[in-house]
Formats: sequence, structure tokens, C-alpha cells
Amino acid sequence: MKNKFLISILSLSALALVGCTDLEEQVIDESLEAQTTTPVESFVAPAYGPLPDAFTHTKNYGLQLISSDQAILPPRGSGNDWYDGGKYIELHQHTTTTTNVVVQQTWDAMRLMLSRTVTAIEKLQSLASTDPNAAKAVSEMRALRAYYNMLMLDYWGIAFKKDSTTQNSQILRKQEAVSYIESEFLAVVNELDNSKGPGRISQAAVNGFLAQLYLNAAVYRDPYGTPAFAAGDMDKVIEYTNKVINSGLYSLSSEYFAIFDDNNHSNKELIFAIDQRQDLNTSHNRLGYWSLSGSQYPLAAFPKANGTDGPAITSDFYQTWVQAYGSTDPAQVDARFYKENLVVPNNLKDLTGITPANDSNHYFLVNGATYEINRGIQRGIQWGLRNASNGQPFQTVNGQYKIYPIIEQRNGFVNYVNHTLEIDLENPNNKDYTDGYRVSKYQFSRTSDTGRNRGNADIVLLRLADIYLMRAEAQLRKGNSGAALADVNLVRASRTARPSVTPPALTTINLELLYRERGFEFYWEYSRRTDMIRFGHYEDPYTSKTNADPRKRLFPIPQSAIDGAAAEPGYLVQNAGY
Repeated sequence: MKNKFLISILSLSALALVGCTDLEEQVIDESLEAQTTTPVESFVAPAYGPLPDAFTHTKNYGLQLISSDQAILPPRGSGNDWYDGGKYIELHQHTTTTTNVVVQQTWDAMRLMLSRTVTAIEKLQSLASTDPNAAKAVSEMRALRAYYNMLMLDYWGIAFKKDSTTQNSQILRKQEAVSYIESEFLAVVNELDNSKGPGRISQAAVNGFLAQLYLNAAVYRDPYGTPAFAAGDMDKVIEYTNKVINSGLYSLSSEYFAIFDDNNHSNKELIFAIDQRQDLNTSHNRLGYWSLSGSQYPLAAFPKANGTDGPAITSDFYQTWVQAYGSTDPAQVDARFYKENLVVPNNLKDLTGITPANDSNHYFLVNGATYEINRGIQRGIQWGLRNASNGQPFQTVNGQYKIYPIIEQRNGFVNYVNHTLEIDLENPNNKDYTDGYRVSKYQFSRTSDTGRNRGNADIVLLRLADIYLMRAEAQLRKGNSGAALADVNLVRASRTARPSVTPPALTTINLELLYRERGFEFYWEYSRRTDMIRFGHYEDPYTSKTNADPRKRLFPIPQSAIDGAAAEPGYLVQNAGY
């Protein structure tokens, strides 16, 4: 039986692309009352509806990832592929302008999400006096609105206070914004439960968001200064992470990459996620294919579903793994770094003298139903399905698929796909499609019915490992290194599905080691920029980035939004440095 809440979002998915930035926000949800399920769900669903679009690779995901030291997206090939007006170069080099398309589209998407929650709250309140489900839904929508505002505060240093569609939003900054978001979470947290799964705001999610708010409050209060982490804030982080941990409802996943698999909706590590089960037309494989080689085909059933040669990891981030494990290959010691699904037979590994011109017999066979590409950080020559130059189906023998070293299709089929570490923005000759180690963290959906679309993995926004590492950070900032080390090692020790690569226990912990640990645990997710700012590393130089201006911690408010507010001078003030 399909989830009725998801069906209600499905019927409204087209509205997720509409945005507005003027003072009198358009009420675009009048039709949301009709022909969905119950009246309560018909008001709640649209508030979640824009999430998949807002968190896509070219919006929120790009803001967090490409602006950090983990990822870089240079123009490729002739220099035109992925140039896109320089929007990713600006993000990575911290030279972002007020007309940057990624910033503008993310702003519009988040403003739409806020508008949807205000509409939902307003309509649900009219039912709340007689319908207990509506009253609970009001609390859920207030929590969701507070979460959206926390994202706005993190990215742009502002929150929007608005309780009616007939009002203009009140713009809050710094402590005012922190206090408002805190008060909204606290007002509803005890009214929520944990019965609806990770795709809905729950009591545990709000407890986790409160911990995030208190952990980052020093930054939010003074976004350009040196954060002063108050003991009281750290006590609150510990209090609210304890609530999640002690609930007993969640557990750390023994297989790290299972957190990002097709069927992760039931994974007990997930606390809050974007529901991408295939009841939704908005589900997608973007986070599965964005970084992969354009010559890599992760699904045997879809010979045209390939990667896009998007971002690669920086050499700086890779070196943090090297620093941690020295001469030991991190793939051999840390389950989070790599999962080898395609095991190349020993007699085929040596490619001496082997080229695309003479390798017709240099393959092994796999069953298409079980074919799965390697996960994690991909280095060197890649193996996989070979799609012929004329686009015909993959090569098979007696129904099994031939697995070859992958040939780079965009250079005349003369070289293998060989992912090398070095990649930057400066070298005009460094535009090869294969440059840079790639990341395959989310499973390329095996249950997709189109190849690229209809990805079935929920997009993880909050999980139990973050709860433990937030508590560890709060303990460490309070001087309790023993408790911090215990939490860090608990997370490391939990990845037991492949015992030979369960990360070994650390013997000591400090803030720099904890920062590195967060990089290992949450790479290619939605937290790196925020972590870099909190740990004082956002101004550091790294691959192709030298700008050390602390005012770039916040993104510019889009010029379109400033222009839209021009009728009320002083209402929407641009962030410093833009």
C-alpha cells in the first residue's frame, strides 16, 4: 500500500519549482486543499514538497560542498563543460557575487519552503480546535519552519519571522534569530512523536536540530568574529543529544554505505531525511551520478544512465586521510573510505601492455542483477560495463556482462578512465574529464525505472553519528576529552559489517582530530562548510582558493531579492562584503 502522505506530495510536485522574493509573498498553495488525502495531510505535504529541489546538487548541496575544501568542480574538456558562467568557480574560491545562480536558486527554494510552512500553519490552525491531528500538525509545521530558518541563518545570517500570509516577514539576525529559532523548537518539541519515519519532522529530529543550533550559536551570534563557545551552549548540546541517544530509537549502521543505499528509509541511523521512495516523481539519482565519470554506467539495465564528470575531491581533503593512516592505504583500514563491490581477478589487475586497442579479451563476467559499482572514493583506473561508441547495449556472454577497464569515451576511445589526485582551476591543460578522485557515496539506484531519475535513496540530513559527534565536540569544548574520545570511538567501532576495515580506535582526541573525524564521517554530505566555519578553517588556503575574507562565511543575499525589496528601504540589507 502506497504512503498517502507521499501521494499528496506527488500531486503537488510541480509547485515546488515556484519561488518569490517580494515582500508580499504570493500565496500559491490555494489548490493544496483539493483531492489529496485528509485535509491535514493536504496542508502538511506542500511544506515538505520543495525539499528535494532545494537540496539538489545545483542548489543547497552545491553551496555546502563546492564552497568547502572537500570538493572542486573545474570546467572540463574544452573548458565549457561545467563552467556554467563560473558559478562553481566563484563558490569554491569564495568570490561569490550577488548574481550567482546557485545562491539565487537556493535562496528562492528556501524562501518557498518557508512560505509553504506559513501557509500550512495558518490553515491548520483553523482546524486545530476540533481536530487533534491538526493541532499536532501545527507543531510539526512550526518545527519545520524553524529548521528552514536555521538553514537561512546558516547560509545568509538571517531568519524570517512570519505567522500569517497577510504579513510581511520580520527579518532577524544574530542573537535575535538564534532566540527566535530556539523558542520555536522548544515550543513544539514535546508535542511531537517519532512515529512517522525519517521523512517527517519528529521529536528526535527537533532535539537534534536544537543541538545543532546550540553548537553553532557562537557563529550565528557573531558570524565574522572568532566564535566564543559558551559552556551553557555546550551543556545544551549535551542535553539534547542525550535525549536522542537515550531514546533508544536509533542505532549506528554496521555497514557505513548502507546509510546511503536504495533502501535506507528503514536504516535506523537516519533521523531526518528527504523521503525519496519511488512514490515520488521528485526522487532522483543526482547525488549518485554527479561526481562519476561520464564513461561509467552503474546500471546494467540502462546503457544510457551514466555519470556527469562533476566535482572531484581536492588533494587537500585526500591528504587528511593520508595524515591519519600514513603508509597504510585508507581503503584497507577505514570502512568509510571505500567499499569494493567489483573485485577484479588477480590475473587481470596488471595492465602492463594493455590498452583499449588490444584489450578485447581482458574482462571478467558478472551477473547483471548483482552488478554494483564500487562505493566511496574512487581512484585510479576504473572497471565497469563498457558501452560501445555507437551507444548499443553493454557487451555480454551467455547473459552475463563483460567488465572491462572503462574507456574514456570523450577522447576518441584511446585512454582508460584513470582518476588522478591532482585537480585545480588554474592549469589550462588540466581539463581532462578524468582528473580528480571521485566520490560514489549514494547508491546509484538499482530500482530506478529510468536510470537517472527515480532514485530510491533518502537524502540524509540528520543521522545518529552526527548526534554522537556533536556531543563529543561539546564535551571537548568543555574540557572533557575522555567523554569526547569515547563518543568518537563508539562511532568508529560501529562500522563492523566488514570487520577488516572497521576503523581502529583513536588513542587521543583534540579539536583538530575531531574536525578531521567529522570530515571522514560526513564527507560529501551537507555539513562541511558549516564545520569549517565553526572550527576556524573556512579562511584557510586550499586547492585553487586563497581568499581569507571572513565576510565570505555568509553568502550574498541575491540581487534579485534586494531589488524586490527596494520599495521598502532598509528592509532587506545586503550582507557585509558584497
